[in-house]
Amino acid sequence: MKLLTRLGTLVEEQGMTYLADMDADNPLASLQTASCTYRIALGPRAGQKVLSLRTVAGRDDKASAALCADAHGFSLHAGVRCGAHQRKELERLCRYITRPAIANERLKCDGAGNVVLQLKSAWRDGTTHIKMSPLEFMQRLAALVPRPRLHLIRFHGVLAPNAALRAAVVPGPPEQPSEDAARHAQKAPVRMGWARLLKRVFDLDLEHCPQCGGELKIIAAIEEPAVIVRILTHLGLPARAPPRSPARPLDLFQAA
Repeated sequence: MKLLTRLGTLVEEQGMTYLADMDADNPLASLQTASCTYRIALGPRAGQKVLSLRTVAGRDDKASAALCADAHGFSLHAGVRCGAHQRKELERLCRYITRPAIANERLKCDGAGNVVLQLKSAWRDGTTHIKMSPLEFMQRLAALVPRPRLHLIRFHGVLAPNAALRAAVVPGPPEQPSEDAARHAQKAPVRMGWARLLKRVFDLDLEHCPQCGGELKIIAAIEEPAVIVRILTHLGLPARAPPRSPARPLDLFQAA
């Protein structure tokens, strides 16, 4: 069992022994499994724990904050929430979601070339730093990549797809006045139109006039390059894309 543990086939965690998910056909799943168990997936130290540095004394007290639970290896934190009309709280939540996985200011390299990650707050056992080799650090970064064809947003409880009460809390489609309207709604394309996509992404409203607010309609679509150049030249607009800026020399990056 010790040999299997060193090879990464068995995982011993807090008195429990279970098989590791080392699938040769799906290396990404193996990296994610090793990352969840704080172990190394590949290399000469495969199956071993990641080296952690404890610089402070450990603590046995458990946080008992409101709307927070920690049981059976899972932690649920519902103390921070925002209402429907709390725009500042929603902006703070969006900023938290868009944060990178690792803060660059807490990531350093030691004299031996290993990667040292400083934790934002010490763990209960006193761990403040995690030390990894460059290969082990790349394994942890690869484990953050989502699996292909996997939903990144999952709903639980009454919002789950097969929940019995989902229809009672999720707003349904508006009622159609007639059968013809309902038949037309079923035939409507599911994908969003290109004009609405431009409005959502680049804030360019091509469906309404910027002066009077009236509805705009496409008269013609010009695709011939010669005609496009002639029209842009007549309007005094550049007919060619701006040239690309030259790449900065390497010495500027070294100086930075």
